[in-house]
Amino acid sequence: MATGINSSITPTLNPNQNTFSFSSPFVKTQLLSVNRTLSSYSFPIIKTCSFSSSRRNPVPKLIKCSVSQADATEVTAEKKETLVRRNDIRNIAIVAHVDHGKTTLVDAMLKQAKVFRDNQVVEERIMDSNDLERERGITILSKNTSITYKDTKMNIIDTPGHSDFGGEVERVLNMVEGVLLVVDSVEGPMPQTRFVLKKALEFGHAVVVVVNKIDRPSARPEFVINSTFELFIELNASDEQCDFQAVYAIGLSGKAGLSPDNLADDLGPLFETIIRCIPGPKIKKDGSLQMLVTSTEYDEHKGKIAIGRLHAGVLNRGMDVRICTSDDACRFGKVSELFVFEKFFRAPAESVEAGDICAVCGIGDIQIGETIADKNDGKALPAIRVEEPTVKMAFSINTSPFVGREGKYVTSRNLRDRLYREIERNLAMKVEDGETADTFLVSGRGTLHITILIENMRRENYEFMVGPPKVINKKVDDKLLEPYEIATVEVPEEHMGSVVELLGKRRGQMFDMQGLGSEGTTLLKYKIPTRGLLGLRNAILTASRGTAILNTIFDSYGPWAGDMSTRDLGSLVAFEDGTSTSYALASSQERGQLFIKPGVEVYKGQIVGIHQRPGDLALNVCKKKAATNVRSNKEVSVVLDTPLDYSLDDCIEYIQEDELVEVTPKSIRMCKNPKLNKKVR
Repeated sequence: MATGINSSITPTLNPNQNTFSFSSPFVKTQLLSVNRTLSSYSFPIIKTCSFSSSRRNPVPKLIKCSVSQADATEVTAEKKETLVRRNDIRNIAIVAHVDHGKTTLVDAMLKQAKVFRDNQVVEERIMDSNDLERERGITILSKNTSITYKDTKMNIIDTPGHSDFGGEVERVLNMVEGVLLVVDSVEGPMPQTRFVLKKALEFGHAVVVVVNKIDRPSARPEFVINSTFELFIELNASDEQCDFQAVYAIGLSGKAGLSPDNLADDLGPLFETIIRCIPGPKIKKDGSLQMLVTSTEYDEHKGKIAIGRLHAGVLNRGMDVRICTSDDACRFGKVSELFVFEKFFRAPAESVEAGDICAVCGIGDIQIGETIADKNDGKALPAIRVEEPTVKMAFSINTSPFVGREGKYVTSRNLRDRLYREIERNLAMKVEDGETADTFLVSGRGTLHITILIENMRRENYEFMVGPPKVINKKVDDKLLEPYEIATVEVPEEHMGSVVELLGKRRGQMFDMQGLGSEGTTLLKYKIPTRGLLGLRNAILTASRGTAILNTIFDSYGPWAGDMSTRDLGSLVAFEDGTSTSYALASSQERGQLFIKPGVEVYKGQIVGIHQRPGDLALNVCKKKAATNVRSNKEVSVVLDTPLDYSLDDCIEYIQEDELVEVTPKSIRMCKNPKLNKKVR
């Protein structure tokens, strides 16, 4: 709908009035509210952003980054003596939307910095070391590495792209001075891009924009740069932050350049830009020791490992330290071992100077957000603040007849210990005791955030049950507020009607629609209650025949949107315990779609399929054909439909208030909640 409009955005500057003018009336309307902000931008800043209207005549943009030159001149006269800038280190976080090529770009940076031997076999996406990350193709945990380029050490932190893991991003932003914002050359800034960028700008970090996948046939770098610049303005970025340097890259091939049509054969331009535009860490060289713990790991031999950046002083191996918290409660400890990040591994070190990122062993009870400080006059650094969770789920012990068959840890004590151990390193998650002794309420940023925990627990041989996800509402001035999210849907034009209808039923309100390049794809943006997103992903995939891509990000709390139905159909429920038979399933499949095949053990109350009508229906899926010689005719072959194969995420999206998901190391089943047993037809 808006393909032609967006591709023709060409801002020009009137030097006399010091304001923008746009050729598109659509953009005039959209940016009318930020006119005052735009009017404060001086001419040199706009010039360096170089909005070129033609790819045939690109303007190479070498921006003189004002951020990197703000050394001791920024601080007051009193602090000039103590605050110094280390120029031999750069601490950067690489952030991007899901699947914009961030981890692939890190791979290329590691290879070109000679982190690996020439003959060494290296897997793709080496930073995604977790099995779950490799299977799903997403980054879940932030990870540290470092490379050396022209005598400058670059500490690189690879961060998750999904907003459900925003807690990881907020923690690591405390360790860095700059951000590499990776943006797809076709899609431009996406919801998760907005979330992470907002946090980075609030910290005052310098930002380098990397337009990745520039070799795509429908790449539109000018539009992407324009959209990113508008996003900077919308997020109230400072003049220096808006004066960002754009680098164009092909992460898969390891090429980069300052112009989309003139890429170097390596990532040299990107490394040079990082050194030039991202400042070194500002430290108190002669100050007393201060290190904020932003991440923890566990090693069987070394115990708990605290990771963070040294803000002041020098940390030595074997040193006695004070551990301070934000409420002035202090205790003492000793550093047994000290590591710095060298290339892809942790290297032992005798001492670490302020400004570097290091790992500390020997303090078994250290927590994220605490400060490792000088033994005599140590003071705590400001604690890490993380956004509140928006979704909660109930975890309970397994009460099905099959309990204990597959899992090793089945008691409420096992479950409690594991959940409370998780919140020690997962700051964005909360755990509290439920109504009964064997129930626990787990709150997180979204269903994916909690689903990853469930998947990790079942791989650790835990066996338990989880209830349906529920949103966390708030009451302000006696008004009920619920969380709203921005949902972005990429869908082919032929399926757009059914997707729009589906989002409308979920109380979604469209506020933007535009075409994406020449691929015949439309980008829809909705503001929708978080309740409406539960179970939406599968429904959208069905409506678009598997072609739509849904991305969501938390926006704000708003007024209660009213009642809504997230599932129209009921469930098919097993009538008795036993083993399913082909004879019984042949007649059962006429009632709806089944989850099971013949020869599967089931129990009474287990959900075995989706009813084709509203309301639940009890079925006997274990019925056997009468073994008498009355039916002497030839045996009729039974043709069964292929059962639905629901993953853990699908099951959690499917269940409703009176249903549970039984999670074991080998199986995932759904059943009716015996405590909320409604009458089944």
